[in-house]
Amino acid sequence: MIRTERTISDYDKLMDPVRKARQVKSGKQPGDPAKAAQVLLQIVEASNPPTHLLLGDDALKFVREKLQGPNSEFARWENVTRSTDFA
Repeated sequence: MIRTERTISDYDKLMDPVRKARQVKSGKQPGDPAKAAQVLLQIVEASNPPTHLLLGDDALKFVREKLQGPNSEFARWENVTRSTDFA
């Protein structure tokens, strides 16, 4: 990816760490673009494609970790949640 050299100095304090992190990670991503392309072609042809699709171990790990919080809270409050239905 080629990024513009132009920056807005007012944002440098916030964006410089983001820019640096991108540079450090660039070219070291774990995903294989050719494999991702093959998966996308399969999905285009699928009769029942997924509504949500994660590509790569890193994506799956990240999303599972993010969902643990709400799922734990749902479980803790399940009795209260179910108590609001008609008997």
